[in-house]
Amino acid sequence: MLRRLPVVATLIVLIAVMVMVRLGLWQLDRKAEKEALVLRYAATEKLPERALDAWNGDRVPDDLLYRRVWIDCAEVGPITARAGHDANDETGWVRIAPCRLQQGGRIDVVLGWAVAPGTVSWKGGLVHGMINGSGALVADPPLAGLAANARPDPANLPNNHLSYALQWFAFAASALAIYALALRKRLAAGGEGG
Repeated sequence: MLRRLPVVATLIVLIAVMVMVRLGLWQLDRKAEKEALVLRYAATEKLPERALDAWNGDRVPDDLLYRRVWIDCAEVGPITARAGHDANDETGWVRIAPCRLQQGGRIDVVLGWAVAPGTVSWKGGLVHGMINGSGALVADPPLAGLAANARPDPANLPNNHLSYALQWFAFAASALAIYALALRKRLAAGGEGG
């Protein structure tokens, strides 16, 4: 029987299965990493508010995500509208203003929420709020006469890694099952002719 096993095909299937199992294990590792990150962000949001005055880059450092901060917006760029949610999880439009800080850094400020898109006016100044997961400052209280935005919540970060891991394990099991059926059919056909 072992002489009739297709060696190359068997090796290819076994290597593919090992790769799929390894990818599943990697996704389980990623799941644990994401859970630790969410816990870290949850702890960060409990820290006291701090000024973002010493920061002068274009990307907010990761240790400031989900932290309450305040800024002094020196110059406001063109305000845009994007789909978003309010504090009651109603869908509408959030207004985003690119802001240049006194020290030269740049950050997007989510000014607030409205039911419909439209123009709003805001000239800058002090902004209090929380940095969301994409590095924008979500104003709290809202500005420019807009309603309150949905509060940034690290628990809303997607963590699909368990389902991805299960998919990889299912692919590996399917590959083994399909190969076993094909091998059984091949061996049965070989036995009839011999």
